[in-house]
Amino acid sequence: MDSIAVLLEAPERLSLRSLALNPLGSADVLVEIDWSGISSGTEKLLWTGRMPSFPGMGYPLVPGYESVGRVVDAGAEVRARIGEWVFVPGANCFADARGLFGGTARRVILPAARAIPVPERLGSDGILVALAATAHHAVVGGKAPELVVGHGVLGRLIARVSVALGHAAPTIWETDPARCDGVAIDPSADERRDYATICDASGGDVLDALVPRLAKGGEIALAGFYDRVTFAFPPAFMREARLRISAEFTPVDLAAVIALVASGALRLDGLVSHVRPAMEASDAYPAAFAGGDCLKMVLDWRTM
Repeated sequence: MDSIAVLLEAPERLSLRSLALNPLGSADVLVEIDWSGISSGTEKLLWTGRMPSFPGMGYPLVPGYESVGRVVDAGAEVRARIGEWVFVPGANCFADARGLFGGTARRVILPAARAIPVPERLGSDGILVALAATAHHAVVGGKAPELVVGHGVLGRLIARVSVALGHAAPTIWETDPARCDGVAIDPSADERRDYATICDASGGDVLDALVPRLAKGGEIALAGFYDRVTFAFPPAFMREARLRISAEFTPVDLAAVIALVASGALRLDGLVSHVRPAMEASDAYPAAFAGGDCLKMVLDWRTM
């Protein structure tokens, strides 16, 4: 069985290719993808070639861990899953390409336990479940953020998840005027120097700017993905600052955000800003990383 997939052959070299799929196992499902999101954090590092080396990393690879679609076939143990609308947090199913992420394809095979049922009514917004779970992991890993840095999709979801969990709405910083939306403020307009918890969703080299804004004993949570993190020690020493790194989301986080969405406490609408046909992937990827008014780029696979 083959599938059309986005293949990153090398940094900034992308193509749509027909790739052979590994055989369907007895506990696996075959999902026909309708929508897949492009991550402006992790996938930007893959696109630029700046992704740090870790097990499974290398080219050529199929990117993507933000896909939704329908189960169209399944192994003998999980035939009851056929017909379900599911979220796919990546897949390692390609015979001739690395599947470190692996979700940006028309069809993917993955263990049934990893295919997470989500409401079909969400449409393309369903791809945001991964980022919402990432935001949830960052929020529940420590005290609720009083300041969120970055008003991209992750920053907005951190703020939404925090409020959905019953916390006060955080202050949000953003330096790009196109992303402020009357909600976020420029850091220069904020004089506060006593934040107990700051959550960075920018993925930038920001620690030296954030440490002076902490209360004594305050915490900075890093919710993005970073190549290298550095900071001046004396200011952090004087504040007895704490640094928390929020890792990838867990199944617990996925279940929690799906429940919050189902209850109406958490909304995912208004965050997908651009949709391109999957056949235009080579143009969609650099556009997704351009910033400005492109909050979230989604590929539409329905005509492939």
